[in-house]
Amino acid sequence: MKSDKSDSASEQKKIAPRDRIVSTACQLFREHGIRGIGVDAIAEAASTNKMTLYRHFGSKDDLVCEALKHSSQTLEKAWEDLETESPGDARAQLAAWVKARAKCLSSEPYGCDLANAAVELKEQGHPAHAVIETLKMQQHSRLAALCRATGVSDPDLLADTLSMLLEGARVSKLAAGKEGPSMRFTRACEAAMISFGLSSQASP
Repeated sequence: MKSDKSDSASEQKKIAPRDRIVSTACQLFREHGIRGIGVDAIAEAASTNKMTLYRHFGSKDDLVCEALKHSSQTLEKAWEDLETESPGDARAQLAAWVKARAKCLSSEPYGCDLANAAVELKEQGHPAHAVIETLKMQQHSRLAALCRATGVSDPDLLADTLSMLLEGARVSKLAAGKEGPSMRFTRACEAAMISFGLSSQASP
């Protein structure tokens, strides 16, 4: 009988090499940091070789950029789910956004891939910074649009407040553990929404 590891390797090889490299890089960057893992280790873990890796990505920096884009793809489905579950109800969607982010926060052992990369890649001009800024601003724009749809008087400030609470909670969890200030993320968001005249609960 094949071992679980052999079965996993067999399943992995069914995935296209490029997709395999990207998903593997995402996981390894998340676990070890971008500087903490090299292309040789990524290629080996992806059941391929360095030549194939460089055929798809001209450099490690190119792979880093693609991995960051890949790691953000799940957010698109999250936004679609909000609309599907509460169509046309912006207040319910915003409450659901807080709930979903809180759930994500509790299950993120390594924090936010984008934020971690921004901190780790300190050198100016690294191509990943433009990718990170674009992806972060796209998410913020969607949150601001949702806040705007609730009818609050200053939707951009509410979006900024919720964004900073989320980013701060992620860092706090890494620094102080899950029993630190991050455990009050949901309550902090609810207090912020109430201060803007919104109920923290979905509308009837």
